[in-house]
Amino acid sequence: MSNISYRQFCPVAMAAEVLCKRWTLLLVRELMLGSCHFNDLRRGVPRMSSALLAQRLKELEAAGIVARTAPACATDPHEYHLTPAGQELRPIVEAVGVWGQRWVTTEATLRHLDANLLMWDIRRNVRPEPAPAARTTIEFIFGDRAPPERNYWLLVERGHEADLCTVDPGYDVDLYVSTDLRTLTELWLGYSDWPRALHSGALRLTGPPERAAQLRAWLPGSAFAAVAKQAA
Repeated sequence: MSNISYRQFCPVAMAAEVLCKRWTLLLVRELMLGSCHFNDLRRGVPRMSSALLAQRLKELEAAGIVARTAPACATDPHEYHLTPAGQELRPIVEAVGVWGQRWVTTEATLRHLDANLLMWDIRRNVRPEPAPAARTTIEFIFGDRAPPERNYWLLVERGHEADLCTVDPGYDVDLYVSTDLRTLTELWLGYSDWPRALHSGALRLTGPPERAAQLRAWLPGSAFAAVAKQAA
């Protein structure tokens, strides 16, 4: 628990002392979404330093929200999982996300574009159904970004989790997605739609039509994309 206290016995104040420190709720979000290794957690909070991430994990562990488990093999990393107390935060974090999608303005959201975070979220939410029989490689090209945020490769294969590469994996590319970071972020957040982006030329899909159709089905948008905006 933080050394800084509200000095109130109110349960809201007591919970806020644990949960309202910078990055803490985002770290809980990452654990909710299935990240359990230190490096995977970092990919979900790329602007958080390793030292602060380690500190927040220790604080959450001390608060009984996170449990750290030792690896079966000494060379494997520790794993972090939400305890029952941590799992009880799920509807709270989801409600905060719904509120943010509904009431934070579009422009305020889009001032914080982040290619690495966007592609990591796409990777863990891609729904390849039906799964391709052979590995499918999709290259995303952000024409408005400089390396290393210009090119990403999404690998989808039956029986495996989707993988995201920031270095060319050397496989033949089945579909190229050429766009700018704002356009793909708007699509992912539900602020725009595929027909509009394709018609305007802000998004181009190069490859077999069946692959392009698959991609549109595989990327349903963020967990909050269906929440209607109330703020402009």
